[in-house]
Amino acid sequence: MNIKNILTAIILSMSVLSCSTPKEELQVTVSSDIINSGYIGNGVEWDPYDEAEAWGSSISEDDWQKLFKRLDFMRMGYVRCMINSPFRYYDAQTGKYDKTRNIESISRLLKYCNDNNITVMYGEYNPPKWDMKTDQRWIDMSVDYLNYLVTDLGFSCIKYFVIFNEPDGNWASTNGDYELWKSMLVRFADKMKEYPGLSEKVKFAGPDVVVDYKNPASAYDAPGWIKQTATDVDSLIGLYDIHAYPGQHEVRSGQYTNILVRHKESVPKDKKIVLGEAGYKYWREADSLLMKEYNRRLEGHPFTKGSDSNMLVYDYFYGLDMPLLCMEVMNGGYSGIAAWMLDDAMHSNGDSGKTEDIKLWGMWNILGKEVFNDVSQEEIRPWYYTWSLMCRYFPTGSNILKTSIDRTKGVYAVAGEFNGKYVFAAVNIGETHKDLNISLPASIQNASLYVYEEGNMKTNEDGHPVPSQKGLSIDKEYKITLKAQSFILLTNMD
Repeated sequence: MNIKNILTAIILSMSVLSCSTPKEELQVTVSSDIINSGYIGNGVEWDPYDEAEAWGSSISEDDWQKLFKRLDFMRMGYVRCMINSPFRYYDAQTGKYDKTRNIESISRLLKYCNDNNITVMYGEYNPPKWDMKTDQRWIDMSVDYLNYLVTDLGFSCIKYFVIFNEPDGNWASTNGDYELWKSMLVRFADKMKEYPGLSEKVKFAGPDVVVDYKNPASAYDAPGWIKQTATDVDSLIGLYDIHAYPGQHEVRSGQYTNILVRHKESVPKDKKIVLGEAGYKYWREADSLLMKEYNRRLEGHPFTKGSDSNMLVYDYFYGLDMPLLCMEVMNGGYSGIAAWMLDDAMHSNGDSGKTEDIKLWGMWNILGKEVFNDVSQEEIRPWYYTWSLMCRYFPTGSNILKTSIDRTKGVYAVAGEFNGKYVFAAVNIGETHKDLNISLPASIQNASLYVYEEGNMKTNEDGHPVPSQKGLSIDKEYKITLKAQSFILLTNMD
């Protein structure tokens, strides 16, 4: 059986459906009621290629320009950018601090975010060495480097600061020790006060914990961490953030709504919460067939062992699952989501520097040719199509509108308003076409319709999505057939 047939069997009968496929009419009502205001934005984890130099190939000017062109279309509102200090300001061999060390790539990244008004959540995965997790030297270096980026170099796009990545994890230097994390947060805050204006420019994001995970060594699960953070140190938190790696069935079945609600319950009403990282993992029993295909692809793979990868990011269906998760986030009252991750060229597993075991999760691998001897890896993968649209047309400041739909029919939708312009997106993960009768809160003129269907994804020469229809005039009602296993986005935004 070839790979196409395998995937057809796995992904809910995703073969091309004949014109005789039965259709079902579905009413979708978008009201003017705002259920989520002041949206921060959708984006990606975009780390500054810490290991590229170690791999013998820094990002070339041509590759930077290729990245920027792709990102220009996306118009992201939000980026999470994390560093490993031994690749930056800390020389592990000498123990010396040098804030100018390897500054070029992070400067290029942050300048792009500055120039394009992208909100950046910046931080450190761990201290320079694990035995420095409570060391004042790390606090001093880390905060000085933050001030160097924000104040000296002028990267005002950095609005939020993460001091530990996933501190609840047994893979983190904190190993789930909430009290340690809390005490370090206070100490970091005290140090930032020594730099004029820094505490006003940058707030902390936290607790940065992982949904559906409980470290046996920790006193709390993820909702517990959020509740304790809100109880103990809310005054220091500018933005609550958590990480989410659900299974496909979990999200497609509608179950994830309740999970998101449970994790938001303890967030104070005057604060926002985002998914600081998000992607899909297939270890749950309901996704066992996907996991089987995942493992099949690992056999003899030249540049990943798959221990922290998603081997299915190459596939059409991932371009349905990611916007579906995004819809759940927006409708669930969260204020942003960063997809893990933009580019395979950002990390090896454990940041070991091993090119034979990278974290393969991205929309491409910008160093496919230079480091991995496979130029095809630099090509845009299908999920860029839908994710770029969800970023571009739900810009920072959007209001998410109330959308009524029968979610049991396999269709999910979200709508937004920004400066008097509207956007509506829907995904059909069912096995039959649906005739949507969409009621909008206002008439819209000169609208564009984007369609993501297998074998029917219109792009320009750069691989960017282009509308299947333009110049539409819609008098509050719009009817369209949303094919099985497809996505649409309708908007009168530019």
